[in-house]
Amino acid sequence: MGSGAAAGQGHTGEDPAAGHSRTGEDPAAGHSRTGEDPAAGHSRTGEDPAAGHSHTGQDPAAGHSHTGAGAGRGRIRSGAAAGYRGCFHEAAFYDSDQAFLDVVVPFLAGGLEAGEPVVAAFASHNQALVADVFGGGIRYVDAELQFARPASAIDRYRRMLREYANAGSAQVRVAGEVPHPGTGVPWEWWARYEAAVNRAFDDFPVWGLCPYDTRIAPAEVMADVRSTHPFLVEGSAHEENPGFVVPETFLGGRRSAWRDPLEGTAPVATFRDPFPAQVRAAIARAGRATALAENDVRGLVLGASEAVSNAIHHGTPPMTVRLWSSPQRMLVTVADAGNGPDAPFAGLFPTSAAASRGGLGLWLAFQSCSLVTFGQSPDGFTIRLVAGQARP
Repeated sequence: MGSGAAAGQGHTGEDPAAGHSRTGEDPAAGHSRTGEDPAAGHSRTGEDPAAGHSHTGQDPAAGHSHTGAGAGRGRIRSGAAAGYRGCFHEAAFYDSDQAFLDVVVPFLAGGLEAGEPVVAAFASHNQALVADVFGGGIRYVDAELQFARPASAIDRYRRMLREYANAGSAQVRVAGEVPHPGTGVPWEWWARYEAAVNRAFDDFPVWGLCPYDTRIAPAEVMADVRSTHPFLVEGSAHEENPGFVVPETFLGGRRSAWRDPLEGTAPVATFRDPFPAQVRAAIARAGRATALAENDVRGLVLGASEAVSNAIHHGTPPMTVRLWSSPQRMLVTVADAGNGPDAPFAGLFPTSAAASRGGLGLWLAFQSCSLVTFGQSPDGFTIRLVAGQARP
């Protein structure tokens, strides 16, 4: 579930969920603007849980206790997810605007016809194509806000899904595209996101559709998409994916080969077994010489401090911390001689098991930095934290 990077401006004016508008091309004759299902519902998830109100007339009932997938009992899920319990997570592939609409319009229209909350979370071009078909009939999510970071995307979605479930919705349909190098951002933590949502959203009756543009998605992305989605859209059919890898296996020991170009230069500071306060002070001092927003620097201060604390309490000495700084970007690496976190969802969403092993600190780091990756080398484990625009 997701949405492409560089999302546009609010179409409906809702709080973070405001969508994008643009006239685009003719959304193809035969696609109903009234919300009728022109072709059995395809689906997918992607919406700002904290954002505005559903345009289907359903009250998300904010503030009520979590009832999970049992919410909406007595009502039946529609479409391909009928009879399914939990998160029905599906990928689709397209190579033109018309192919995109052929996948997304039936999915969204089927939800409207069934009276289900329907959410679209796309970057500006695709969001406009959807808006041209449906107008104000669905809930539009600001993709740039929703998909700033995987951990915050999961948290926002979970809050939104909880609200709809508490209101008695039998199913919520969400469609959007996850950012990747083809849209200008590094992929690794979004690959982890696509695997993690199979567990993170499984308490809710959500049907999530993730369309990927084959014209720009790299081969690495396509391979991971096929490994992280239990279902695939093939034409008008919804098929079980024989290539699906269970999240715990996909994420178990997964490490990133990503390196920042700054690592080819001399760091501005290096520490051996530092206290978190030493690292925080160095980042704050270096940040004052950059063009980064104050919030970006503060986010790196917080994230790096949590990473250092995590290494002290859960890593294997020695620990080495390095700091690089440029006008537009800062990088911190925290390396120790251990193997890193063994919790598969570390950093993405908190679990009781992760909390007992420092998982909450990593979760904070994942929400405060522009990019966080886990790396492994013969010398041990390295966590990389970035402030500013990270390069794919």
